[in-house]
Amino acid sequence: MEEKLMSKKKPAYPVSKELEVYLDYYKRSIQIPIFYDDLLRFSGSITVYDDNDEDTLWIRVYYNEFERDEIDLSLKRVYSILHSDGSDNIIDYLNVDAVDYCTFGNSKPFRIKIRNILNDNYTYFYVKKTDASRIYGLELEHMLSPYNLNFLVYKDTLIEEHIAGIPGDVFIKDFLPTRTESEKAMLAKEFVKFNERCMIRLLGDMRSYNYVIVPTHDFDHVVYKIRAIDFDQQCYEGKLKVYRPQFFKENLTMVQMVQERLQTSSIDQYKIEERSIVAKRILSSGVRIKNLVAIMKKDVISTPENVHQLKMEIQELAQDSNFKNANNMGETLGMALDFVKKHYQDVSML
Repeated sequence: MEEKLMSKKKPAYPVSKELEVYLDYYKRSIQIPIFYDDLLRFSGSITVYDDNDEDTLWIRVYYNEFERDEIDLSLKRVYSILHSDGSDNIIDYLNVDAVDYCTFGNSKPFRIKIRNILNDNYTYFYVKKTDASRIYGLELEHMLSPYNLNFLVYKDTLIEEHIAGIPGDVFIKDFLPTRTESEKAMLAKEFVKFNERCMIRLLGDMRSYNYVIVPTHDFDHVVYKIRAIDFDQQCYEGKLKVYRPQFFKENLTMVQMVQERLQTSSIDQYKIEERSIVAKRILSSGVRIKNLVAIMKKDVISTPENVHQLKMEIQELAQDSNFKNANNMGETLGMALDFVKKHYQDVSML
């Protein structure tokens, strides 16, 4: 199914001068001591297997002794900049346990495992090549989802914090079958809301391995939420279905769960709830989201063919002829967000 929905390869788009200024203003841009290309100089690697001895599609890379110390120190400093005040005070207590590289997908990220040697707590962060699409996706997720994101951009290198959770494909296969009926109903509700949120902000390719399920223990039950972890396909594809997770075969189990456990009236209500929540976030983001969309309107992050197809499909869905006047993906997204915001404001005034 995804071959029919998705283009074979999305190009990486450069960061414009206007976007650079935006990132600097909101403290997303800061000088870091290592670049993505520096990590490509590894001298050897081994395959990383999971607990079931299956290939994870990640390789663990190694560097020669002349470069390893410098790379380790630089990665510790990146961790300090990302998670602390950027000083060297904590560096003596950190260890780089692993540097993993993934050749699967567009971003080909490095995953860095950093451990605190005093208490053995560890966390991850990712080093990727910059791509304007991905940066717009991260910023929109930060403003329009329930979650704040921490990332840094320096020239052609993007640093992203790790988003914790159970990968969707793993959860569907290993955890979902043993969930209680009430938990499955909750997950069905969350998938409907996640599906709606992705469509509103035009985040594409949410196949099951591109989002995580996050369980949180409340005092008498477990609450499940769904979070996107891949933002490469922000405002690129022309087919509207790409921005609706329900149309990917990897999510079929989730779709069937929605159909089996939720009535049509409940599904419609959850969609309205999510639109209202997103509208409130648009309003509360104020000038920040206006600035970002204004920059997107001047940027090129897709092809003319994709822009035309998407705006016409959204026009048909929304029954709003204004969409046909969009000239690029930034204008299409801006109209979509304005449409959601206006509908919420009109209804709330009744």
